[in-house]
Amino acid sequence: VQLQASGGGLVQAGGSLRLSCAASGLTVSSYSMGWFRQAPGKEREFVARVNWSGSNTDYSDSVKGRFTISRDGAKNTVDLQMNSLKPEDTAVYYCSANYQGRAGWRHWGQGTLVTVSS
Repeated sequence: VQLQASGGGLVQAGGSLRLSCAASGLTVSSYSMGWFRQAPGKEREFVARVNWSGSNTDYSDSVKGRFTISRDGAKNTVDLQMNSLKPEDTAVYYCSANYQGRAGWRHWGQGTLVTVSS
């Protein structure tokens, strides 16, 4: 199983970025797919997830209304559209997979760095 995250970079506050997670060795439509992030000196935290059936999404309070998670079964990818970025969104962002939402977040990508300047 491989989860390849991409799309990170440097952006000014108020700007947008779109992260993408390309999965191989698993089918995203059989997994809950999530995004997590880890800021310097902090623990990894949940950002967003889409459940395995694609019928439900959840977001942390800190990103709700600004970030949108989406899944493309044909491409086997999961994207995170990030708008109205803030300096506190600066972190390494990781995608993760949880088989049918009940096996735990066992599969992780390598992370992509997002830096938001003020």
